[in-house]
Amino acid sequence: MEISAAGRLEVRITTADVGKRVSVRSLTEHGPPGERFTDTVGVLTSWDDGVLRITRKGGESVLVRESALVAGKVVPSAPARRRGPAASYEELARVAARAWRPVESERLGDWELRAAAGFTRRANSVLPLGDPGMPLDEALAAVCRWYADRGLPAYVQTATGAEGTQEALGAELERRGWVREVTAQLWVGALAPVADAGPEPSGGGPGGVDVLLSREADEAWLARYRRRGVSEVALKVLGGGSPVGRGGPSVWFATVPAGGDGPGSSGSGGDGPGDGAEGGAAPAAIGRCVVDGRWAGFAAVEVDPALRRRGLASAVMAALARRALDEGASAAWLQVEADNAAAHALYGRMGFAAHHAYHHYRAPRSSAPAGDGSP
Repeated sequence: MEISAAGRLEVRITTADVGKRVSVRSLTEHGPPGERFTDTVGVLTSWDDGVLRITRKGGESVLVRESALVAGKVVPSAPARRRGPAASYEELARVAARAWRPVESERLGDWELRAAAGFTRRANSVLPLGDPGMPLDEALAAVCRWYADRGLPAYVQTATGAEGTQEALGAELERRGWVREVTAQLWVGALAPVADAGPEPSGGGPGGVDVLLSREADEAWLARYRRRGVSEVALKVLGGGSPVGRGGPSVWFATVPAGGDGPGSSGSGGDGPGDGAEGGAAPAAIGRCVVDGRWAGFAAVEVDPALRRRGLASAVMAALARRALDEGASAAWLQVEADNAAAHALYGRMGFAAHHAYHHYRAPRSSAPAGDGSP
């Protein structure tokens, strides 16, 4: 808080500071006995009619009455990072978008409208990296029309918690009745520790796990994938949106065959797709990795519930990370739901840390069919 030379707390923010990161102290209205003040840090997204709206890193909005302000100041736009590779929000947003490529897209100024028959909100939402080239209400009306023409609900993906994220846009969407349905986080880390986190491949000694790598999501892989009824469009999104060798990111799928989840498991651990399962059983574990320049993005890491806590997720990620290192990547990212404590613990041990949160806002009063619900 700002303290004057006389030792008094001072409010040193005004309405001109909307859009900046601030730290404020205000009188507590409903706090525990003995606690008179509340401190809030976040982006000042509006200051209207005597009420400040401050958006915290995770996307939560806090309303503070102007009359309750005790102190306030502008603070640096983003805190110093302690772990993980340096990266801007825009770089990561573009890399993540290429990992979930839509089958159809259109530009609206600096916004990208994306559609893929409803498979994942990431491939069926607007990515607003800049100005749409028209007033916001006109842009949102155009967005709603574009998705309605495709029989899809209109979603806008925004982010909070890093320099260059869209706290102000999220606040404007909420003001217009858009509903935030999903919040997740994008985590980053160095790639080499991920490659070292799992056991050696089968044949490398006791404790090895057989992980098969393939360029395609075959029937065995899909048998473990938690989203049932995967369509041809979904397979295009999972495969990166373009055939191998014709540009775009390099996509790999990993499978631990049923029965291949411990010492002495058989298999080559090579690059062929294999059958991935024994007797039609779903694999013990699967994963997906998208290599894009220096980045390797991990997704769909899923393990048979009966085989969890045996290191299979680490083995899958390690095998994919080794392949990504071979292709020249050095940094890693992944997306995880904000309340998935088990995944947070696993990724934290591998050296990942949260970079920013992202949110999907749905247009109000939409009667269009929903997507598959994934972030």
